Amino acid sequence: MTASGAVWRNWARSEAVRPNRIERPADEGAVQRAVIAAEGRRIKPVGSGHSFTAIAAAPDIQLDLADLSGVLAADAASGRVTLGAGTPLHRLPHLLEPHGLAMANMGDIDRQTISGATSTGTHGTGIGFGGLATQIVEVRLVTGTGELITVGETEHPELLPAVRVGLGALGVLTAVTLQLVPRFVLHAVERTEPIDLVLDEWVQRVRTHDHFEFYWFPHTTTALTKTNTRLPGDAHRTPLGRAERWLSDEVLANGVYRAMCALGRVAPPATPPLARLVERFTGNRDFSDLSPSVFTTNRTVRFREMEYAIPLDAVPEAFRAIRSLIEARGWRISFPIEVRAAAADDNWLSTAYGRETGYIAVHRYFREDPTEYFAGVESIMRSFGGRPHWGKMHTQTAEALRAAYPRFDEFLGVRDRLDPERRFANAYLDRVLGGADVEPGGAPPHASSLMGVEPRRRPDR
Repeated sequence: MTASGAVWRNWARSEAVRPNRIERPADEGAVQRAVIAAEGRRIKPVGSGHSFTAIAAAPDIQLDLADLSGVLAADAASGRVTLGAGTPLHRLPHLLEPHGLAMANMGDIDRQTISGATSTGTHGTGIGFGGLATQIVEVRLVTGTGELITVGETEHPELLPAVRVGLGALGVLTAVTLQLVPRFVLHAVERTEPIDLVLDEWVQRVRTHDHFEFYWFPHTTTALTKTNTRLPGDAHRTPLGRAERWLSDEVLANGVYRAMCALGRVAPPATPPLARLVERFTGNRDFSDLSPSVFTTNRTVRFREMEYAIPLDAVPEAFRAIRSLIEARGWRISFPIEVRAAAADDNWLSTAYGRETGYIAVHRYFREDPTEYFAGVESIMRSFGGRPHWGKMHTQTAEALRAAYPRFDEFLGVRDRLDPERRFANAYLDRVLGGADVEPGGAPPHASSLMGVEPRRRPDR
């Protein structure tokens, strides 16, 4: 299917583009044909548009992978399931139920596609668990030359650490094989606690509990902590009632909160008292349910987000610096700050590459200008060796990112091999990976046969 003239916008309404052509391939062969036919033009797959950056923006040809969806193969004994790359995460509970399997960890939003979430480094929380991409054991992708290849444990395993978090720069993913776990129950405990106590106990709590995170509304003294404990899949469940979930997650968390954000935009002085009102009426909850129902939350209030990954132990100091900055600048911030953790991993462009990681995410209502707030927080996070989430707003360029990622130039070498003509490039990738080495139709100076050269290494390696 092809179409043209429609404007594509991401969920946060922070990016928009009018592709010259939109194609919706029905199978891998159609993806190959589209990539080959794109000679001289840029071609980009797009998922659900839940990235806050322009990482998926496609000015020339946009690929809608919605038809490459669902379970393609499943082995309950090994726990391995192959999904079409366009499968939305929110469909996984239904798709995996017959196999008794679940993802080992998830983020709190499930609107993304599996390929979009993994390619941008989406993660959940829990120091014993890596980002979603760490669950990938194999992918199928179409390279910039139109070749369909498999990258996994037995074929091209040297490429897997690059491809898992590939930023859409290495090819069009068509299928993703995940290592899953038997489905399990989470016991969730949500409490309001003094923010300074939570910061003092940050490392201890992260290391003691399976999944720990907290939210803090600026202008208050209280954090909302979320502690999830893993239980067997047949454990007794005490899920939230439909009415309770509707009241807390839809009426309060979305409806009332949307009104609060809108009021704070037109009357900023109202934000602190409104935040303290939310603090006062935020209740404690204790429930248990199958993991997807606990990990994820429905979010309908649009916002802009920036998130940085820093060393785990640095979180309390960095958080306090952000809090002091908000107070010093007199900013009125209606959205909470979110703090999570993840295990170190070995994926080259993972924000948790080589170190146990704490994440601090800041947000602003989508109708407010986040520039000054985000710039101030970004400066603090960079001082702690921060790495920005690839799908969330930031101002970093290739020069700074090269210093943050030890395998950065090796990733570029894989890019030379898989996309020698830069068919999958766009303005965002030019900024974070370096300006285009070649014009479409040319070849980068280090390119050779697809699998016949070693990736580029940093000069000092």
